Amino acid sequence: MKKVLLSFLGSISICAVVTAQDVNAGIKFLYYERFTSAKQTFQKLIAANPKDAQAIYWLGQTYIMNDQLDSAKTTYQNGLNAGVNDPYLWVGSGEVDILQGGDVNAAKQKFEQAITATTATKGKNKGNPDPNILDAIGRAMAAGSSTQGDANYGIDKLKQAAQLDPKNADIFINLGLCYRKLGGEHGGEAVTAYQQAIAINGQNARAYYLTGRIYETQRNKESMDEWYGKAISADPAFAPVYLQYFLYYSEKDVTTAKGYLDKYVANADKDCKTDFFVGNYLFRAGKYQESLQQAKNMETNGCGTYSRINVLYAYNYDRLGDSLQAKSYIQKYFSLATPDEIQPPDYAFAGTVYAKFPEMSDTAVTYLKKAVELDTVKEEQQKFMTTASDIAAKSGNYAMILGLLQTSEKLNGGKLSETQYFNLSKGIVDAVGADSGRAFDTARYSAGYSVIQSYITAYPDKPQGYSFLSRYAKLSDKDTTKGLAIAPLQQYNEFLAKDTAAGNKKTMFSNDYYMLIYYAQYAKDAPKEQEYQRAIDITSKMKTIYTDPSSEEYQFADKTGKQLQASLDKYNKSKTGGGTSGGKSQK
Repeated sequence: MKKVLLSFLGSISICAVVTAQDVNAGIKFLYYERFTSAKQTFQKLIAANPKDAQAIYWLGQTYIMNDQLDSAKTTYQNGLNAGVNDPYLWVGSGEVDILQGGDVNAAKQKFEQAITATTATKGKNKGNPDPNILDAIGRAMAAGSSTQGDANYGIDKLKQAAQLDPKNADIFINLGLCYRKLGGEHGGEAVTAYQQAIAINGQNARAYYLTGRIYETQRNKESMDEWYGKAISADPAFAPVYLQYFLYYSEKDVTTAKGYLDKYVANADKDCKTDFFVGNYLFRAGKYQESLQQAKNMETNGCGTYSRINVLYAYNYDRLGDSLQAKSYIQKYFSLATPDEIQPPDYAFAGTVYAKFPEMSDTAVTYLKKAVELDTVKEEQQKFMTTASDIAAKSGNYAMILGLLQTSEKLNGGKLSETQYFNLSKGIVDAVGADSGRAFDTARYSAGYSVIQSYITAYPDKPQGYSFLSRYAKLSDKDTTKGLAIAPLQQYNEFLAKDTAAGNKKTMFSNDYYMLIYYAQYAKDAPKEQEYQRAIDITSKMKTIYTDPSSEEYQFADKTGKQLQASLDKYNKSKTGGGTSGGKSQK
């Protein structure tokens, strides 16, 4: 399903009786998302009149809504090649270009040409563009993901259209979709736009439904139920709301989900899509063999080329424990489906399937990362990110974890939950501990360090990040010669010094002991006298932790400091020639 669904019948009465050969009849089918019926209607109109620009435009829109961009492109191109040089086709072809990754500015040029061509040159509307063309442009910019097109450009055109045709509910629906595409704080503006559509046509079920969709993404079930309920009251035949309810309950309450599925099937076209959701229900209900049989029935009943049938196979084989079959079918799905057809949960599911094959862990994380980037629900993004991070941590690919972390921080306001940081950091530390025979890799170490340091940055008042970073550095520097743990231990002690509880004092003393040994025996990055002095300074710090001269800790630090001072004095004396060690007596 397209990420943004279109809305129609802005000024057309939903209850109007129209003939099957009328363009408005096809548009009405689109309103109900009955794509098969809409396609058949427009194809008949075009067969009767190959130069019917409106029928060509809306057939292309049918394909766009049904995730068939190549078919939409062919429809518009064939029309233009046949001499139907119509502004609606310019807009439609520009929309497809955007959705297929084309140049947005080039598409805007087509849109502006359409505006110029339809601007009135005389009469009371002289100088004004056609509001329906402006609406079509807004519809084009409302389609696709948040990274496609220019929603603000669409908003400008739709606001202009609303001034020219303030009673067209479809304009306000598309305006709401553009605001929703902007995301974040624009949800309120989207709801306002939908309310304007409702004020124009109180029976516009799509406006109620789209309002409910916003509340669903916000996890506000009470408001979601309110607006979905209003959609059903406005038009009990509006199938999309039943499908959304089925999807909502499919992983929560399969009995309730089944009730909504039955209502969806009763009001939708009987096609491969409805057959797929019946199979999907059987899978959710744990009826895996029945779900597999549904997929096989679809193959023999004209749905063999329906790409999502492979998802159904993959779901069931994965649940039945046949990972090889699951992987085979999900790979087939991705080879057949267009990018626009593939939904965030598809990428996430593929990631979990590939994760069962150690050699494909990088591919698994790549798919899960794609799911995070495309999903618009924060909770879903977090769920996908957690799964991806767990896979990457187990694979030891710290650079990939860092990339995931940076992606998640951009999407979620700067940081993950503390539990997520904890699990990531623990996974990295555990992996280093298990990799005792692995050669030191500077790039890998730096990536892991950055991940754990991010935990400290995000939650500076929590001790676990400091502890993990110190352990990670010590485990990575097995012979203590690199000094990797010095900075983390100093940072950890600065944190612990804020609270001199007994446990903290013990940890601080232990951290100082590690640094003492390093400077006294292994450090080589400064002159020897400086390393001696650093070690002596640490013994002084140790005595400030345990200040009782009779304590074992104080006495150790005091004795060690005096020994180091004697060694430093001896060293300095030998450097100035005052010592006899190694020298010859003078006669």
